[in-house]
Amino acid sequence: MSLQFVVNKPRGPLGWWILAPIVGITVGLLWWSAIGTNLSISGFVAGLPWIADFIDRMLPPNFAFMQRLIRPAIETVQIALWGTLLGIVLALPICFFAARNLTPHGWVFHALRQVLNVMRGINEIILALIFVAAVGLGPFAGVLAIAVHGAGMLGKFFAEAIEEIDEGPLDALRAAGAGTLQRIVFGVLPQVLPAWIGVVLYRFETNIRVSTVLGMVGAGGIGFELISSMKLFAYEDTAACVLVILALVLLADLISSKLRAMIR
Repeated sequence: MSLQFVVNKPRGPLGWWILAPIVGITVGLLWWSAIGTNLSISGFVAGLPWIADFIDRMLPPNFAFMQRLIRPAIETVQIALWGTLLGIVLALPICFFAARNLTPHGWVFHALRQVLNVMRGINEIILALIFVAAVGLGPFAGVLAIAVHGAGMLGKFFAEAIEEIDEGPLDALRAAGAGTLQRIVFGVLPQVLPAWIGVVLYRFETNIRVSTVLGMVGAGGIGFELISSMKLFAYEDTAACVLVILALVLLADLISSKLRAMIR
C-alpha cells in the first residue's frame, strides 16, 4: 500500500497578467477623476497669493468681537447636544430590527436598512433648509436636522454592533425560556453598550463641527455670525469666529477622550 502525500503549495503573489490590468484601471480611474475635478497643481500654486492675502486680512483677530460670540457658541453646543440625544432616541427603536441576527423577517431588515440609508444620505445642510422652511429660522431647525441625519448614522452603527455580538448568551437565555425583551436587556445590551457609547461620543464631536455651519442657512449657532462677518468683509471678525469654533471642537474632543478613557 502506497501512501500519497498531498502538499499544498503556498499561493504566490498575483501574476503580472492580473496585477497590470488592476494598476491600469486604477490609474485610468484616478486620471479620469482628476480631469473631472479640474485638478491642477499649477492652479493651486497660482492661488497661493490670494490665500495669503485672505489670511493677512484676517490678522489680527478681533478679540473684542468674541464677546458677541458667547451666546452663539453656547447655542452651538446646545444644538449638538440635543441633536445627538434625539438622534439616539430615533435610532434605538430601529437598530434592533435593522440587525440581521435580531430582525424577525428578512424584508424588515432590508426595509429598515434603507430607511437608515435615506436618513443619513441627506446632508445636514439640506435637512436644515427643509426644517427652516417647516419650523422657521432658529436653532430648533438645526436640532432636527442633526437628529435626523445622526439617527441614520447611529442606527447603522448600532445595528452593526449588534450583528457582531457573541450569540452564546442569547442561546443560553433562549434555552432558559427568556423572552425577546429579556434577551435584548441581558444578552445584547451588555455586549454592545461600550461600542455604542464610543460611537455616540464620536457623533457628538461631529455634531459640534456640523452645528457651527448650520447657522449659514438660518439654523442657529455660530455659523450665522461667521457668514455675516464674511459677507460684510469683516475678516478680523471672521478670524474670531474661526478661533471660537476651533476652541469648541478641541474642547469637545478633550471631553470625549476623557469619557472614553473612563469607560475603558
